Amino acid sequence: MAKGSALNGKLVVLMGGSGFIGNYVAQALLERGARVRIASRNPERAFKLKPLANLGQIQFARCDATDRQSVELCLTGADAVVNLVGSFEGDLYRLMGEAPGWMAEAARAEGASAFVHVSAIAAEPDEETEIAYAGAKKMGEERVLAAFPEATILRPSILFGKDDNFLNMFGGLVARLPVLPVFGPDAQLQLVYVDDVAEACARALENPDAFGGMIFELGGPERLTMMEVNRRIAEAQGRKRTFLPVPDPISGAFAALPGTPMSRDQWLLLAQGNVVSGELPGFDKLGMQPKPLGLFLDRWMVRYRRHGRFTDKLTA
Repeated sequence: MAKGSALNGKLVVLMGGSGFIGNYVAQALLERGARVRIASRNPERAFKLKPLANLGQIQFARCDATDRQSVELCLTGADAVVNLVGSFEGDLYRLMGEAPGWMAEAARAEGASAFVHVSAIAAEPDEETEIAYAGAKKMGEERVLAAFPEATILRPSILFGKDDNFLNMFGGLVARLPVLPVFGPDAQLQLVYVDDVAEACARALENPDAFGGMIFELGGPERLTMMEVNRRIAEAQGRKRTFLPVPDPISGAFAALPGTPMSRDQWLLLAQGNVVSGELPGFDKLGMQPKPLGLFLDRWMVRYRRHGRFTDKLTA
């Protein structure tokens, strides 16, 4: 694949590349022969990628995305850029609103041929609900396109993967608790495999003439409610569990408390659902067929079973 890829030998900078999705994007690019620079506040978290790269194929740079000068220095010499920076904490409008604009301006100044900005379906916020995360994501998209009109915007739904913080959080709860509350039980989700989103990033970078200036919504092939997700996790673990739907007012009050595992923004985003609108192109336009959760869930939940891979019946 490397010899035939337009990315072969090109320097691609992954802003925020040491996180969950960055690990997969980096692998997709390394396979294509690209030189990859991981720019992150904690680049050492991506050192595990070193064995996958050829000599000199991967670099690491410490970067503060809220500092414009730091951003510009990390993008020196970039042939292409992928912005993966995202958070529910801190100054969201600076981190996910202003900073992407700085990245796009620096990429333009460096003569980069492609820019991929990984946003979120939440970037189309509900006008009646003020959600800082969604507002910051929307600002980020606008700033990127203003500075780099040929950029590709990817809006994935909630990502899942073997090492994610979504399935594994619920997997751990299902394994420990016989009765579990379910927040937003009827919320519709379209979980998307992280490897598919990484491949979408690589394809957009490879062919900016075809995909530049476009906004994609990336969702998996299934629509599941939060209740259905919990039940499927329990089934994959071989466990009988009682799930109690929590009314929205109680869920909202819980999320507003300090120190809870779910922030107010996360609750509001969950409550409004996370599915593609159907009004924008998706995986099919990129020549891809997304993989369903069911393809992986049974295998990934083995570690949460009472007797691991030796479990062959329902357990408590």
